[in-house]
Amino acid sequence: MSRVCELTGKGPMVGNNVSHANNKTKRRYLPNLNDVTLQSETLGRGIKLRITAHALRSVDHRGGLDKFLAKAKDVELSDRALKVKKEIMKAQAEA
Repeated sequence: MSRVCELTGKGPMVGNNVSHANNKTKRRYLPNLNDVTLQSETLGRGIKLRITAHALRSVDHRGGLDKFLAKAKDVELSDRALKVKKEIMKAQAEA
């Protein structure tokens, strides 16, 4: 399982550990990923996603998963999230 947010595309970053003696060693900064089930109002069911804590706050701020995905860029979304977005758009067009 890759360490990438399914909604924002954020992944690991690389940097240095710097000791008191100013020695530098490579390290990885991993995103704060959480397994969550977000409710889709349009589909009427929950969708399991692996997203960062920052993305979860953004979803809440925008008013839910449906509104977040409507504004999200397709390039940043994972294949699963893109599939859900298309399902939601199709359901909204039919209603």
